[in-house]
Amino acid sequence: MASSSDNARRHRRQTVRILVDYQHAGGVSCDYATTLGAGGLFMECEEPLPKGTIVKLRFRLPHSDDLHSLEGRVSWVRDAVVGDRALAPGMGVQFTDPSTTAHLARELDHLD
Repeated sequence: MASSSDNARRHRRQTVRILVDYQHAGGVSCDYATTLGAGGLFMECEEPLPKGTIVKLRFRLPHSDDLHSLEGRVSWVRDAVVGDRALAPGMGVQFTDPSTTAHLARELDHLD
């Protein structure tokens, strides 16, 4: 399996602000993704899920009616403070089924 850094190199990421609903063992949550690519996304959230958590995500890209339903795994977590820098806390989610991301990849290619 590819590491998250390999995944980041393989897929171009775009800056976005889209609302993502996601289910996990602890329930259902809703947060904003701020970067998105065909391999995964980063969601800003005050209480990131633990690394390795499986999530089912649902979201729409801007100006699109298509609802994307994907499964992913939390691959990394960022705290609000890293070193001496204050950053938005959140989690990186890697999509786990490449066959379900094909449509997303095509749609991302046409996103402004």
